[in-house]
Amino acid sequence: MPYPIENKFVIAVASSALFDLTESDLVFQEKGEDEYRSFQRANENNILRPGVAFPLIKRLLRVNGASEDKPVEVVLLSRNDPDTGLRVFKSIEHYKLPISRAVFVAGSNPFQYLEAFNASLFLSGNADDVKEAVQHGYPAGCIYPSNYIDDDEDEELRIAFDFDGIIADDSAESVFQRDGALPAFHDHERLKAGEPLPGGPLIRFFTEIAKLQKRLSEEAGGVKKPGIRVAIATARNAPAHERVITTLRQHDIRIDEAFFLGGIDKSRVLNIFKPHIFFDDQVGHIEGIAQSFPSVHVPFGITNAMK
Repeated sequence: MPYPIENKFVIAVASSALFDLTESDLVFQEKGEDEYRSFQRANENNILRPGVAFPLIKRLLRVNGASEDKPVEVVLLSRNDPDTGLRVFKSIEHYKLPISRAVFVAGSNPFQYLEAFNASLFLSGNADDVKEAVQHGYPAGCIYPSNYIDDDEDEELRIAFDFDGIIADDSAESVFQRDGALPAFHDHERLKAGEPLPGGPLIRFFTEIAKLQKRLSEEAGGVKKPGIRVAIATARNAPAHERVITTLRQHDIRIDEAFFLGGIDKSRVLNIFKPHIFFDDQVGHIEGIAQSFPSVHVPFGITNAMK
């Protein structure tokens, strides 16, 4: 009987997001493929250090330990071939991550296999791969280098999202960019307050996380246990806040924390929330945060098309 991947919550992660490949990537860039292949074989028993997406993946996979049907699936997508990718699988085994499925495409962009594996998110350290995936309508994000050190004693998973260009599309952002004035944007959003925004590039991932969060709460039977905590950190403020709530109601999603910041630096609240991963469509919002917390840029919409 075929494995029911269509019934799973699937994350596709590149080896460049799951592990720190700085050293091996440098060998490839400076010395070419043959030297890279020799380097990977010589070091295949040297365990790779955790990468930016490691805290997210580790905590999501922990959910399976409490569930009989194991709802979460992580698939490795790699630009390596199986030979050079062996080191990655040895590192996966070392960290006891229950990841058994993989795609190796030997230098190609693996995003084209996302639909085949029912993936609701693709994380990679290759900006070109992510950009191409998003342009083709796939949910993808590029991880940013971080100094974050994971605390294994903290079992809760905390995820923070920007709103426009992430959960919602960029139609409202386009109004701001077109008119170039905050009052015009606020007037537009006040008129549209009762109209939900269309979904953005990560709407499916966002809704799947909400379903998983609800499931964990039901399985706990009212007993407080470490689970998943979700926050929205947006540059919107009143009166533009109401449309966020309208959109969330359409999807029947209740979030744990929301920050309507009105231009305040997002790091001021995220330093308290302490996300294990943060998603934003604007590089300027990520660059300062990424040093402290795992962060992902989603190159979607008008703000990225302008660059």
